[in-house]
Amino acid sequence: MNLAPTSTEPRLRRVQCLGGHGLHRMAYWEWGDPASRRLLVCVHGLARQGRDFDTLARAMQGDFRVVCPDVAGRGESDRLADPSGYQVPAYVADMVTLLARLDADSVAFVGTSMGGLIGMVLASLPESPIGRLVINDVGPTIDVPTKATESASRRASKVTMSATYAGTW
Repeated sequence: MNLAPTSTEPRLRRVQCLGGHGLHRMAYWEWGDPASRRLLVCVHGLARQGRDFDTLARAMQGDFRVVCPDVAGRGESDRLADPSGYQVPAYVADMVTLLARLDADSVAFVGTSMGGLIGMVLASLPESPIGRLVINDVGPTIDVPTKATESASRRASKVTMSATYAGTW
């Protein structure tokens, strides 16, 4: 356990991201030692914000640098010029930009609802820095228009339903 001093309030930072219709700034809340190589990223649900993770961040900041972004259009982040930009692939692109800003080699990622979807997609990318992924309140499928993901999603749904009906979950 790291015994570095902790803070009761996070630092507000911003990173510039590129979307389909130009640049926007994504805000993120940072807890713990900014020089720490141990990074925990916590991403909120659809109608929420990064400050939802204050309690978890306070508890984890002694062991991790904790970063809780406000996804585009939420909290302190910029609103997008085009509403069609509010989609998971765009959020994933913003997270890639954030992780590059943070100089992250390996990341523990916590995602709730929409944040879990972002984490799942990010973790599935080749050479993803996601080392550990915790998801909460995430549905069983992500609509991605490829045959490989559609068949994988059908298989996963069948396994989940079978396990549910068998009483093992």
